[in-house]
Amino acid sequence: MTIELKKRVLTSIVLLFLLFLMYLYSYILIISIIIIALISWIEFYGLISKIFFKNNYKEKALLFFCKVISLIYFFFLTGLILYIESEKTDLKIYIIYSLMVSIATDIGGITFGKFFKGKKLTKISPNKTISGSLGSFIFSLLLIPFFYDYLNQYELLSLIVITVLISFISQIGDLLISLIKRKANVKNTSNLLPGHGGFLDRIDGIILSIPSGYFLFSLY
Repeated sequence: MTIELKKRVLTSIVLLFLLFLMYLYSYILIISIIIIALISWIEFYGLISKIFFKNNYKEKALLFFCKVISLIYFFFLTGLILYIESEKTDLKIYIIYSLMVSIATDIGGITFGKFFKGKKLTKISPNKTISGSLGSFIFSLLLIPFFYDYLNQYELLSLIVITVLISFISQIGDLLISLIKRKANVKNTSNLLPGHGGFLDRIDGIILSIPSGYFLFSLY
């Protein structure tokens, strides 16, 4: 096992343990979400600052617009999660499920992509393949049997559709951040997480999948 892989595995264990604590204790959830949202916004602002060099009025205006919109979005995402947590309702399972779908999407993409390889999915992210994208959907759908008892008010077909849509949106979020990193000419958003990069590298799919999952479940 390489040093980089060891760092990645160790960091993953720490993050999973933090996720477990966030589920058990509300105060850890609240503090962690605020910190992660703030750091992710700073990382995002750093990316767009490298793209728009503020050489003229147009670029300054565009940079300011991106900064404001991203700040509003991260506050919205934080507020949404905290609201659902404070309500203590079954809505919490929507967040957990959407989060797990996003994680399964990431794992499925890496697993199938490395094993089957094949044709590239897009030029935005050269490491992503069509087989990896299919693996993302398959791994996501494998979650349904484990969560079916908690989501039994939904028909199986509805759960399949919702899961596929959340996985698709998560992949879009991943590609969007990859595009921004490509434009900024950087590999990772930061070096805060050994073996992983920055917080934004880890939640790139989650920042879109959680609100999308919440609204999809609400609509159905």
